[in-house]
Amino acid sequence: MSQKYFTVGWDQLHRDSKALAWRLAERAPFQGVVAITRGGLIPAAIIARELACRVVETVCVETYDEEIKGEPRVTKQPIAAGDGEGWLLVDDLVDTGTTARVVRALLPKAHFATVYAKPQGRSLVDSFVTEVSQDTWILFPWDTEPQFIAPIIKGGRG
Repeated sequence: MSQKYFTVGWDQLHRDSKALAWRLAERAPFQGVVAITRGGLIPAAIIARELACRVVETVCVETYDEEIKGEPRVTKQPIAAGDGEGWLLVDDLVDTGTTARVVRALLPKAHFATVYAKPQGRSLVDSFVTEVSQDTWILFPWDTEPQFIAPIIKGGRG
């Protein structure tokens, strides 16, 4: 199976995060937002703004470094969120569900929302905006820089 890449720029991430906020607005108000670091920080900030939520907490889970996966390790818990009741949990992506399972165990009553979802982890979240295939690696704007890429027909990543 070949690896596909989906590049998400700042504008698209903002639009997709705001689209997620539209979907979540009917469930508001939330007591607060819990961002899963690091990828969930920016979507959580956008969503918190759109839902007029000023309380933002974080949960830190280390699962991989670049593309090397390891056992998940919680390095910071969201103390203020309790069991998650009335809270919104936000991440950029649910992939295989490794991180999602860990944070679900910490905050079982939170509403879990991600901007992007892959099939293996999709059932672990309550709301998402865009589904991408399992073999697609999403290149987020904080992980990339503008540079020339050859056209797809000439071997570019697209």
